[in-house]
Amino acid sequence: MQQIVDAILSDDASREDFAALAVPDHYRGCLVREDEVSMFEGMASRDKDPSKSLHVQDVPTPQLGPGEALVAVAASAINFNTVWTALFEPVSTFQFLKRYGRTSEWAARHDQPYHVVGSDLAGVVLRTGPGVTRWQPGDKVVAHCLSVELESPDGHDDTMLDSEQRIWGYETNFGGLGQLAVVKANQLMPKPRHLTWEEAACSGLVNSTAYRQLVSRNGAGMKQGDVVLIWGAGGGLGSYATQLALNGGAIPVCVVSNAEKARIVQDMGASLVINRAEENYEFWQGDRQNPAEWKRFGARIRDLTGGEDPDIVLEHPGRTTFGASVFVTRRGGTIVTCASTSGYQHEYDNRYLWMNLKRIIGTHFANYREAWEANRLICKGLVHPTLSTTVGLNEAGAATAAVHRNEHTGKVGVLCLAPDAGLGVEDHETRARLLPAITRFAEQAS
Repeated sequence: MQQIVDAILSDDASREDFAALAVPDHYRGCLVREDEVSMFEGMASRDKDPSKSLHVQDVPTPQLGPGEALVAVAASAINFNTVWTALFEPVSTFQFLKRYGRTSEWAARHDQPYHVVGSDLAGVVLRTGPGVTRWQPGDKVVAHCLSVELESPDGHDDTMLDSEQRIWGYETNFGGLGQLAVVKANQLMPKPRHLTWEEAACSGLVNSTAYRQLVSRNGAGMKQGDVVLIWGAGGGLGSYATQLALNGGAIPVCVVSNAEKARIVQDMGASLVINRAEENYEFWQGDRQNPAEWKRFGARIRDLTGGEDPDIVLEHPGRTTFGASVFVTRRGGTIVTCASTSGYQHEYDNRYLWMNLKRIIGTHFANYREAWEANRLICKGLVHPTLSTTVGLNEAGAATAAVHRNEHTGKVGVLCLAPDAGLGVEDHETRARLLPAITRFAEQAS
């Protein structure tokens, strides 16, 4: 493994050099174990500790299949699906691996008593499987997390609709939180040359998700002048959504949880900010929703926008906020949801939906084209990584626990093979031009 690290750190290692490297028969990965699925049984979600269920240990290097690439992972990142995996909820991910494993001989590799997690990476291609022509050993890449088979017609208009669509590292094994990772070649994209490994690794999942959710015709189709309410604007998904809204000529209304996150989104250029901690909205009273608080929240939005309601609400908290989101959306507006981090059972007053011709759109990650376009914006320096903290692979469990407790700002990066933060920059001129926007979240965190 050290020879691989040396090649990654080298300024002059060629494609031939990478192709000549021996592939280790094992590697270290961050994983959950099937024999521990019941360890949190009977506990409330908030009391479960991902640092107890996530382990870093040696696992066998899987055989590479057709259309796949083996990537030496310099850095990865924590996502909410890492949290869900570690909590074994809403279901154990071993159910996904078993179901996938039954589909083919190659898919059977994924059905293991361990699950190497992680849906982001930045690294270098080590090997490619049969049929791969676009990517070669030595290519510096990032990966998006859509794994598709495309053997049925369903996904050929939008690959997210493929009947065998899965999220890599969540519904498949051999994810990005490890020294090596197996991906399909059509998950790979070029690494932004002006970013460090950990900065490049932190954008794949959330930036692509936000792009489809807001910009794509498969999501809200945001246009110039739209008022966009963004929940969790200082977090991983919301921080990219805020940038996309600003770049697209929309007017973001950023909802954040503390003063630090309010300062960050204001520094990004968002002037309309609601700090939940200061304004103390209580959308629920026990097990019943509180419409009076929806009205107070809506009035606050109108105060900020000069009387306008949101054209688009970017939803991902789910249960705690969904009733308010439906209420405050303008007549004919759109609530676009991609997650339910506070609970999957949503409740809202349907009168405000049907009588005001509002729409609820479900989106889930992004297709390859959408992910590529989102990554292109980063390569061009139009969208910046929102990395706040970087930890080593051995600290991935504790970092996931911090994300579970919402103690993070932006994204949390994880060094895998990269020995230190700050490595991997090739285009120093572009980086100097774009600073301090690239490191905005990290500087606020420090």
